[in-house]
Formats: sequence, structure tokens, C-alpha cells
Amino acid sequence: MNTSASPDKSRLLSVVVVSADSGDSLRDCVRHVLGCTPRLELILIDNASADGVPQAIAREHAGDPRFRVLYNGANLGFGPAVNRAVAQAAGDMLLVLNPDCMLDDGSLQRLLEVCTDTPQVGLVGAVVCDAAGTPDPASYRRDPLLRRALTWLFGRRGEGVNIEGAMPDHVVDAEVVSGALMVLPREVFDHVGGFDEDYFLHCEDLDLCHRVRDAGWRVLLAGDVHVLHGKGGSSRHRPVFVSYHKHRGMWRWFRKFDPSARNPLTAAIVWLGIWAHFLLKVPGQWMGKSRNKETGKRREE
Repeated sequence: MNTSASPDKSRLLSVVVVSADSGDSLRDCVRHVLGCTPRLELILIDNASADGVPQAIAREHAGDPRFRVLYNGANLGFGPAVNRAVAQAAGDMLLVLNPDCMLDDGSLQRLLEVCTDTPQVGLVGAVVCDAAGTPDPASYRRDPLLRRALTWLFGRRGEGVNIEGAMPDHVVDAEVVSGALMVLPREVFDHVGGFDEDYFLHCEDLDLCHRVRDAGWRVLLAGDVHVLHGKGGSSRHRPVFVSYHKHRGMWRWFRKFDPSARNPLTAAIVWLGIWAHFLLKVPGQWMGKSRNKETGKRREE
């Protein structure tokens, strides 16, 4: 490969947002994107939401030629939905954006500048933050190799998955950036084959970053770009479902990329560890879901 992906700033940006009962934050996400000034189209692809929000948004923005909604008849998962939206996108640049991310114009322009002007750029992420402005460690981390996970788990000295210290305040090379917001040239996405559709939800961003790097492009964190990320509007309604697919994704990533997976005994231990961890989390997730329902009922009253 290995020419630099340097799209011209005047090219069209295709923004892809996947929804699945994402709630009212989706409305704000769409409004923020359509309030930005770069030349763009916004494709909202819906994974069989039952909340009626995508349809309401479609009516609200019916007069805006930059916006359209694609409806899937079933929940296909995150990566498969993105791939289907990209197949219908017209842009030379892509922005994959979570429905609970609130992107402002200055941040978008800066991300496009980094993606346009940096040699060998393959994918650019941002620092995603909660409402208090606290950065999510997932914005800038290393591949979750087994040896790194064990270093963190047992408190050993050495290289873990998370990168210690403050978030960078400038553009840096990264192994992994948050899948909540990813900007990349269309040619890069097409070259690596888009998202691996054998992931349903979670870890497909780790996979994409790895394959972009393997293909010879750079994964970058724009540390000077901070974006509000609401963290999981749809996942709160079905925590066990989401957790199951997260653990399933962890197992797939391990088998694809971790050298430790070549050892059958090690792989068996990892498999048991992943699914034991999932089972241990289920009771707390069910209790949390029940509390959320009760809180919702009291608010309605």
C-alpha cells in the first residue's frame, strides 16, 4: 500500500450514525452534526429501533438534503450497519459517530484538518469525555494483549492496556482510539474491508484500528479535540445483551490478534476467564436495570 491518504478539504464528508433505541440523545447528535459547516451528508442507519425516535428525526429534518435515514428490519449489529451505510455513502471522507456524541463545528474542522494534512493517516480519533469533561481512557490505549491485561490485573510494573498519565493535548500516534468517533479516508475503509461483521457490538473498533495499522497507515489521536460522549443510551436498556456481545467480541479479538491464542491451553484459560467474568457481572446488571426502571417510573409519576 502505501501511499498517503490525503483527501482534499473540499471533498464530501459522509457521517454515519448507527441507532438502536438510542433515545433522545440521538436528536441532539443529529442537530450537532447538521449544525457543522464542512460539506457533509449525514446517514442515520437504524437497527430496528422501537422508540420511534429515528422516524421523528426523519420528519424533523425532511427538508434537509444532507440528511437521510436507512432502516434495517432487524438489529444487525454496529459494524454491519456501518458497512451498509458506507456502501450507500457518497463521501471521500468518513466519520463514524456514536449517537450519544455531541460534535461541534470547531472539533469537526480540526479532525478533518488532521486527517487531510498528516502523512500516511489512516484513522483519526478524538478525546471523548463525560459531561464533567473527564476523558474516557478508551480514547487512547494499547491493544488489549493478554500480557498487558495481566499486568493491569495483578498490578505489576510494565506496559498495560491503558496509558498512564494525562491525555495528550496534541496529535499523537496511537494503537487504539475510541470507536465512539472515528474519521478516516474512504479509500482506507475500503482497502481494509470496513468493519469485521463477525463482531456484533464492542471490540470492532479495536479490530479496525489493528487492521488499519497492519495495512501500513497510521492511527492517530487528535488530543486537542474533546467531544462529549454520553456513553450508552441504548445499552442501559439491555445491559446483559450488550455485555454478552462485549465479551464475545473480546474473545474474537483475542483469537485474531493475540499471539497467546496460538497456545491451546492458554486460549482455553482465556475463554473460561472471559465467560466467567460475563456470568459474574450478570446479577449486578439485572439489578441495575431494575433500578433504572424504577427511577424511570418515579420520574413519570
